[in-house]
Amino acid sequence: MWADPDEDPRNNDGASPDGELATLQDFLANYRLTLRMKCEGLDPGQLARRSVPPSTMSLLGLVRHLVEVERDWRNWILPGDPAPKLYGAGDADFEGAVAEQALVEDAFADLAREQAATDAALAGFPDLGARVGRDGIAVRELWVHRIEEYARHCGHADLLRERIDGRVGQ
Repeated sequence: MWADPDEDPRNNDGASPDGELATLQDFLANYRLTLRMKCEGLDPGQLARRSVPPSTMSLLGLVRHLVEVERDWRNWILPGDPAPKLYGAGDADFEGAVAEQALVEDAFADLAREQAATDAALAGFPDLGARVGRDGIAVRELWVHRIEEYARHCGHADLLRERIDGRVGQ
């Protein structure tokens, strides 16, 4: 097993959260934690290791991609000009994921900052049915989309980690 069930920080043997918003927040927190767990204990070379050519996907690339995704979701919510991409256009979040310690540290710091900023922006909209942003997207849809994005990439992270050191998801 990936983590001892008795020590897995994602295990919640207590009651599930009350309410839809708390449930969505709990699922997102667990997927975010899963991604961090999949990256734990790896050096920059392992984090930057690509899956299978010609793919540019790596664990570090996934982290950087999710930085950009968090920023994009915030762009959907907040008025004004959208915040620019941090890593450049196109596939730069994956292409630029190279085996450098400073780059790894920056990527995880960027992710924490962007997650907190998006969480703060969404905290202003406790009504999940509220329509926000230029496109009038439902707050509920933003939460579900975020969960879907992390869940999808946690599946990728399972496969990437297995390729690196043989550890499999549970």
